[in-house]
Amino acid sequence: MINFQTSPDQYKHWRLSVDGPVATLSMDVQEDVTLAEGYKLKLNSYDLGVDIELADAIQRLRFEHPQVKAVVITSLKPRIFCAGANIYMLGTSSHAFKVNFCKFTNETRCAIEDDSRHSGRRYIAALNGTASGGGYELAIACDEIYLVDDGNSAISLPEVPLLGVLPGTGGLTRLVDKRKVRRDRADVFSTLAEGLKGKRAKEWGLIDDYFPTSKFQESINARVSAIVQEVTQTVRGPQPGSPAGALDSLRNDAETASLSDSDAPQTNSLHYGIKLNPLEQEVKPAGVEYKYVNLILNREQRYADLTVHGPEAGLPTTTDEIEKLGDAYWPLQAFRELDDALLHLRVNEPEIGLVCIRTAGNIDDVLAVDQALAASKDHWLVREILLYMARVLRRLDLTAKSFFAIVEPGSCFAGSLLELLLASDRSYMLNNADEKVAVTIGELNGGALPMSNGLTRLQSRFLARPETVEKVLAHQGSFDAEEAEEAGLITFVPDELDWEDEIRVAIEERTSLSPDALTGMEASLRFAGPETMDTKIYGRLTAWQNWIFQRPNAVGPEGALTNYGKPTQAHFDFKRT
Repeated sequence: MINFQTSPDQYKHWRLSVDGPVATLSMDVQEDVTLAEGYKLKLNSYDLGVDIELADAIQRLRFEHPQVKAVVITSLKPRIFCAGANIYMLGTSSHAFKVNFCKFTNETRCAIEDDSRHSGRRYIAALNGTASGGGYELAIACDEIYLVDDGNSAISLPEVPLLGVLPGTGGLTRLVDKRKVRRDRADVFSTLAEGLKGKRAKEWGLIDDYFPTSKFQESINARVSAIVQEVTQTVRGPQPGSPAGALDSLRNDAETASLSDSDAPQTNSLHYGIKLNPLEQEVKPAGVEYKYVNLILNREQRYADLTVHGPEAGLPTTTDEIEKLGDAYWPLQAFRELDDALLHLRVNEPEIGLVCIRTAGNIDDVLAVDQALAASKDHWLVREILLYMARVLRRLDLTAKSFFAIVEPGSCFAGSLLELLLASDRSYMLNNADEKVAVTIGELNGGALPMSNGLTRLQSRFLARPETVEKVLAHQGSFDAEEAEEAGLITFVPDELDWEDEIRVAIEERTSLSPDALTGMEASLRFAGPETMDTKIYGRLTAWQNWIFQRPNAVGPEGALTNYGKPTQAHFDFKRT
């Protein structure tokens, strides 16, 4: 079983150092420390274990070191930055693992960009040697890229010419969408196995600059110092808790929705953060139990029950008290647990195809926490909690499982937890006059927790009727089953006589369908509305990489990925399809 929890004192492949406003993440992959047998992580190549550490480091910078304004990502190995994802690891992995590996590495790099966009940190890739494949993709997730000019070091995306697959971490999309490299130049670069060195790479916009070996570190230090001075205490991007109207009109360029610097939340640059302690969990044969999240696996029926428990009553509302609670504060702990459960389902439980999401608790207590978050959204820790909640919900959006929300007596689908229902593929709510069953809109449903397409889940739900969003947000009090169905919040509202049978039949029908077809269907349906760089990356990953990783030209006996590093050569079926 793969464990996604780690901490800096357990890192094997990264070193994290913090010096005031500057952090340095140094890659030093230990080639014999792998998640599986059969390969060595030479030349700073990486497997999922390396990226789990990177994801943890990015998360800790946001919560434990909010004073950091610039993050330098570099390598401790001479003449090599990163050789990308380990090819032998990919060649021996299952199809599902390869795709989930690519998805996780994408989410990690999106977290870097999210940090830069919303929390004001700037990431600098200091390429002290060659960066190929996923190594260069890590670099283009950063704000700025600098390459050493030593006569040998280059950048490259060699997947197409060498492996018969695609760059798996959004590299092609980031080339043309983020760095805005010309299409013809991107075409040449992406089919040139040896890549490009400093001068040409800069001319084509693939890096920001290059420096000779003798002046490389001095030049990086000077640029970092300038960035620290340039970075103000403002944060760009949509303000957590902003009303739905901030995203109205469903613009085609949803990524550009942002506040002016004068309206953005303020960061306390002198404040040191909170500690992210290990999650307490009990792994059982049939699931995982955390404090607020309970995952029960029904493996024979190929579905899981995932229950998120709401907060206790009377949680603190002031920022000083929230900081004292730290990572034990309900929204942070519960969503960290949910995040871990989703990753566990993805990687360790591939045959679980359906997740039935339930909540348990008091609606008023959930809304009280949401109100406290909304009231203090300008505070650095509250901002980071809200941004993290949004990332976890996007992780759910991007998970290749079916999700059904089940609303029963004792449920607390309200505010931030209502987003779990809105993110689900369909929902069932008990219609029983004798027992109170309700769902409730809260302050965080209006814009604090956006999807990858830049819209709220309510906006994505009501594309045909945008006026319904304002109507739902303005609703006073809870919705009972019939009101929720009429408002368009619920798919089905069976009464108590049909309830158990309808849920059972729905589960049996869903788990009988082709998982491949469902993955494609769900990915196509979940992101209605405008396109963004993120939706392009994940949409293309789901479609193209899923397909290419199954094709004989890549993974067959004579495929490029299978034959990499062997004396035999790849043989392609050259018919275009």
